Amino acid sequence: MTRFQEKVYNIVRTIPCGRTMAYAEVAKAVGRPRAYRAVGNALNKNYDPIVPCHRVIRSDGKIGGYNRGQKLKEKLLCEETR
Repeated sequence: MTRFQEKVYNIVRTIPCGRTMAYAEVAKAVGRPRAYRAVGNALNKNYDPIVPCHRVIRSDGKIGGYNRGQKLKEKLLCEETR
């Protein structure tokens, strides 16, 4: 795991259940505001259930990708907002 990935995962772990952050917000939080695509790539490589990658969405409010499938991401987000 790279230092960048470690920083991204640490930030994403802090996102509370039922809340989301944009990829750009995560990038800014790790000190690399223009690295939002790198954030997405880092999250795509994560399979640790402790890191709630499904809580990171696009800046335009759309769901975005998920390494376990977009439908599962949508389901998880819906379950958390109930």
